[in-house]
Amino acid sequence: MRTRSGRGKLLALVVVAALAVTAAACGESEDDDEGDGQAASTTAGEGDTCARERLPLVEDGVLTIGTDSPAFPPWFQDDDPTNGEGFESAVAYAVADELGFAEDEVEWTTVPFNNAFAPGEKDFDFDINQVSITDERAQAVDFSDGYYDVNQAIVGFDDSPVADATTVEELRGVRLGAQVGTTSLDFITEVVDPEQEPFVYNDNNAAKAALEAEQIDGIVVDLPTAFYISAVEIEGTRVIGQFPSVGDDPEQFGMVFEKGNPLRDCVNEALTRLRDDGRLEEIEQEWLSDVVDAPVFEL
Repeated sequence: MRTRSGRGKLLALVVVAALAVTAAACGESEDDDEGDGQAASTTAGEGDTCARERLPLVEDGVLTIGTDSPAFPPWFQDDDPTNGEGFESAVAYAVADELGFAEDEVEWTTVPFNNAFAPGEKDFDFDINQVSITDERAQAVDFSDGYYDVNQAIVGFDDSPVADATTVEELRGVRLGAQVGTTSLDFITEVVDPEQEPFVYNDNNAAKAALEAEQIDGIVVDLPTAFYISAVEIEGTRVIGQFPSVGDDPEQFGMVFEKGNPLRDCVNEALTRLRDDGRLEEIEQEWLSDVVDAPVFEL
């Protein structure tokens, strides 16, 4: 038989148990809310990986961009990448702006052409230096989406053996040169397939010096560079012709990143915006509009 006191104790236990259950239920609900909040916060963060403060940079607060020295027109002007003039300098600053960096928050570092796409750690966030996207280079570095479709071309003197060539077949017997490690050199060996080994130089300055000394009949460079060389740098030369695109995809210049750098995705988003709203085309028109037309060699 239960006493009154016993019923009181029982009721008290029931009440305590009920409160405990309620408290537990409330606690579970709060935990859920907290968990949801954390999930929401994580989701928001994941969706904002390209916010400036989250970008993986080689130096905090600064966007470090690499290019070679000297920096030639029409890609750069006055050998000064910092002035924003020339196609690649203008594109670099447009991308920097899209990523949230003011002009004075961009720093340039000198990177020899071949070092840009060599394997290993990089001291730049990205490099921009007329580097064509190739499968071989992509094994060592990552590339942005292409920011410029490019054709290769030959520069030569009006009275040189290369002057009257209109077909690739007619180029096989002439002396051609190009910078080492470039797709220009690849075009000589793979497309022209010359009768003698191509002349290979450490940089375009050495190749141009060889052309001026008439040690070679023509140099192969990208088309805008070819126009600049003939119009400004070597009097008496002209763009003999350009090669058509070979394969299914056009040759493109891309920005270079250390392998696995997630910044590449954010730069690609920036390039997409620049392309979609027409700014990339405007930059191209401003700096390259006069250097796109030349005879095309027949393959």
